[in-house]
Amino acid sequence: MSSPAQQLLNHIQTRRARVGVIGLGYVGLPLAVEFARNGFATTGIDLDSRKIESIGRGTSYIPDVPSAEVARLVSNRQLRATADFSAIATLDTINICVPTPLRKTKDPDMSYIVSAVEAVAAHLHAGMLIVLESTTYPGTTEELVRPMLEATGLRAGVDFFLAFSPERVDPGNPKFNTHNVPKVVGGIDAESTELAAALYAAAIATIVPVGSTQVAEMVKLLENTFRAVNIGLVNEIALMCDRLGIDVWEVVRAAATKPFGFMPFYPGPGLGGHCIPIDPFYLSWKAKQSGFDPRFIELAGQINASMPHFVVDKIADALNRHRKPLNGSTVLVLGVAYKRDIDDIRESPSLDVMTLLHRKGATVLYADPHVPTVSARSWSGGFELHGETITPESLTQADCVAILTDHQAVDYGMVLRSARLIVDTRNAVAAQHPKVLKLGAPSAALDSAAAVPVEKAVA
Repeated sequence: MSSPAQQLLNHIQTRRARVGVIGLGYVGLPLAVEFARNGFATTGIDLDSRKIESIGRGTSYIPDVPSAEVARLVSNRQLRATADFSAIATLDTINICVPTPLRKTKDPDMSYIVSAVEAVAAHLHAGMLIVLESTTYPGTTEELVRPMLEATGLRAGVDFFLAFSPERVDPGNPKFNTHNVPKVVGGIDAESTELAAALYAAAIATIVPVGSTQVAEMVKLLENTFRAVNIGLVNEIALMCDRLGIDVWEVVRAAATKPFGFMPFYPGPGLGGHCIPIDPFYLSWKAKQSGFDPRFIELAGQINASMPHFVVDKIADALNRHRKPLNGSTVLVLGVAYKRDIDDIRESPSLDVMTLLHRKGATVLYADPHVPTVSARSWSGGFELHGETITPESLTQADCVAILTDHQAVDYGMVLRSARLIVDTRNAVAAQHPKVLKLGAPSAALDSAAAVPVEKAVA
């Protein structure tokens, strides 16, 4: 091992290394806290002044990170946050954890990575370790990040060290967190891999070194494409079961009893979050650059993208069974977060469903115990929405209640008792009932009350 690498390794092993994390969101803040609680003086860097101020007050804005822990680490001067990128000059390691969204054309938007790397390059010094964590296409670290850093005159693998380690965050998961999820690490050379592995090993239980940055980049895309494809498959099975009059939820539940060769996935209103709806397009885009047509991946994407439209058709059908048009009806959406028990609405299919309902003339309301407000820019309705309180009164006042995210805090027994009509896309209401229409399941026969207009039924 070279002298600069050996010196940095010694600093990491003795916790004298000054650690930095760029991007303090769902990935960056938990990582910074993990480094800090394991003895590193850690600096978080973000342009969002609200995040900087929150950390300075010892308050967490990420549900998986307790405020008490942030307060303790800030008080002990193990953790600090700043919007000043010149702090990079004082650091030994940098982890880049910035967003990597898609453009409207479905090709990668690398602007956040470029901006972060430009900031690192402006303060790069010999002996530093830079690790990219942002999900991206295979080749990004070597083809984009390395040339930008080497433009400073310093050489990767000689003067500084460079690696990629994909984030594996699952917000709201009570069992798996930053510390106990195995960390895949791939460097541009053996020394970079060893240094990045040593840094993570100081804070994370299991490290999985791989042979290159490209392998590490591909690992993340495989993981999330695997999920997207299998969700696309079960969504198509749900559409099929809906047509055939078979309960897809019962089918999946029974199939899951097989102890080998099957892994249960569940249908829903579409894909959401910062990874699963996006990562397959990164892989698809890169594959097309080499002349490969990823038809299987793109087909799954098309099926998943069609689910909000199917849900809206299901809501219209439910209202029609009660002799009500969608145009002019009030639809209360239960759950706008992209998955259960979190407050993240990025790429949430609920927003697509709400937009489609609004365009078809429905009055759209929503209730979500984790999301008090949906801003005008978050959906295509063009105005801000404030969440309703889930009460018997708010449920009764809606012509249809659509369960799009099954938060555990919601009393679905009350929903069933109070709502006039329910479209359940998550199997949150366990029993069959004449006023409940489920995604991918046969509808119970209408009773006499449901067969008349809603206004008369509740009179």
